[in-house]
Amino acid sequence: MRFAFIMDPIQNVLIDKDTTFVFMLESQARGHEVHYLEMHDLFVSHAKAMGRARRIELRYERGNHFTFHGESVEPLGSFDAVFMRKDPPFDIPYLHATQMLDLAQEAGAFIINNPSGLRTANEKLYALNFPSVIPSTMVAQDAQRIKAFMEELGGEIIIKPIDGHGGSGIFYAHRDDRNLNSLIETMTREGREPIIAQRYIPEVRLGDKRLIVLNGAPLGCTLRIPRSDEHRGNIHVGGTCVKAEITSRDYEICREVGPRLRQEGLYFVGLDIIGDYLTEVNVTSPTGIQEINALNGVKLEANVIDFVERQVEERRVRR
Repeated sequence: MRFAFIMDPIQNVLIDKDTTFVFMLESQARGHEVHYLEMHDLFVSHAKAMGRARRIELRYERGNHFTFHGESVEPLGSFDAVFMRKDPPFDIPYLHATQMLDLAQEAGAFIINNPSGLRTANEKLYALNFPSVIPSTMVAQDAQRIKAFMEELGGEIIIKPIDGHGGSGIFYAHRDDRNLNSLIETMTREGREPIIAQRYIPEVRLGDKRLIVLNGAPLGCTLRIPRSDEHRGNIHVGGTCVKAEITSRDYEICREVGPRLRQEGLYFVGLDIIGDYLTEVNVTSPTGIQEINALNGVKLEANVIDFVERQVEERRVRR
């Protein structure tokens, strides 16, 4: 099969952390052609989604992890599968890329994740579709409304930007902080932009779980433990990954969100779970595969490529 990966610059990936990298390695090990594109390589000509694709060979060698073997300009629909793995932010160029991928999908390529699903699922707001499994949440830009919500929840909340990513802009706020008014003013840009206010979940000190979900079902997980001086468990701000089990509550959350994920074509997703609550649904380029593999002696990328191969074969049968 011929697989295309749209991603950030390959030279910058951390080969012992990056999920896309092991997807590419696994695809290559199975004999599939692996092609590499960045978003600026996409364009449309005569109503066809096109791309400048470079055939790539991957190696698990730090500082020597890839070689290009020529390039071609061809329809994205000529690939059997296209992995949209560009990291956030979800900005206007990203939006336009998903619209081009709509054309590739119509031309026969399997796109993971579905372009329309990517447009639908804001990673912070999408969880609001599942009120039974999320903490008390408000989306607002009015400072007094946000502070009233804080009082309702006992005087402490988490606030975060709607379009943030990687833990950026997430703050713990409490009623006794003399910076509270300034913090809310800054976050809402003087009341012009809404933010998310959410119940503070004390169990975050025990870890922020990243649950990898494939086609609506749990695949594996890890707990990201925050540093003693942090409330965020994100790895790039110093969080530590530890082994974790998929719990009955995790399965319950997946039963709640799984049908909607499948319906939207959100096949490979990372759920963030704190305590018993779903806090975010990560759909653009979820990570965590290598950390889970290392902690559990598994190879989850094989499950993902198995799934993609099945999807491609089913499409071939239908043609």
